[in-house]
Amino acid sequence: MGHPTSRSFTTAVQRDSRGRVIVPLPFDPSEAWGPKARHHITGMVGPRRVRGALSGEGTGARLVLGPAWWRDAGLADGDTVRVVLEPEGPQQDTLAPDVTAALAASPAARDFFDSLATFYRKGYMRWVDATRRRPDVRAARIAEMVELLAAGRKQRPG
Repeated sequence: MGHPTSRSFTTAVQRDSRGRVIVPLPFDPSEAWGPKARHHITGMVGPRRVRGALSGEGTGARLVLGPAWWRDAGLADGDTVRVVLEPEGPQQDTLAPDVTAALAASPAARDFFDSLATFYRKGYMRWVDATRRRPDVRAARIAEMVELLAAGRKQRPG
């Protein structure tokens, strides 16, 4: 961890009636990492790695971990653990300037891109970045990507 956008805090782990671990966040992820429909994160909860999407919004945001995570973590109900979380995958501030400009011109595409799981964001970026030596093809791919994202497509048609 240690990324500039990572957030660290301690909390007591608790299980809900379904055996899941609920980790309430002491911060608003949209304020910390920018507004998004869904925040995909990676990090550590106590001794174990985690990745997934946050539930809830604002100061009610939380990380929900399944019963299997609880079982494998070796924690007891009420144990205090250190939590370190950060956004997962390509973020707006790490994209190439031409991609950032294209997404900024289409708020629907930008918002949908931000809501996608890392797998899909990386897939789009690999496809666009494969054209670094062909600027004309790169521009066409960026335009197509923006159209697909604005239409709510998680990935290019096969």
